[in-house]
Amino acid sequence: MFMGEFQHSIDDKGRVIIPAKFRESLGPSFVATRGLDQCLFVYPMEEWGVMEQKLKALPLMKSDARAFTRFFFSGATECELDKQGRVNLPGNLREYAKLDKDCVVLGVSNRVEIWSKGIWESYFNQSEEAFNDIAEKLVDFNFDL
Repeated sequence: MFMGEFQHSIDDKGRVIIPAKFRESLGPSFVATRGLDQCLFVYPMEEWGVMEQKLKALPLMKSDARAFTRFFFSGATECELDKQGRVNLPGNLREYAKLDKDCVVLGVSNRVEIWSKGIWESYFNQSEEAFNDIAEKLVDFNFDL
């Protein structure tokens, strides 16, 4: 399981350090793709396989299912860490997530998320204000804290 928040920078070659506590769980290779809310999702290969099966199960005749699957898979790339624990993020993913210098690497249960620092701070501040309302709505999903 991935958890925690880490501040990092992206170097001139598009590389970002993956926190040491995430590296072993990610494994020797993993998948990075466009995520929701303008961040990147990073999955260990096993979790990527689970996501792939879920997306394959979506109804092909539904345009929203096709669009989401295209969006998710077209941005996906297999990545590896270098000896310093950095991943080289492709330009199209850096552009999508507006990653240019300062970024935030989050552990979110079964995946890692990489955010532009400014976008993360804005998202966090908005979500923090609505946290109680969001928690209340989760009751609809049979979720209780």
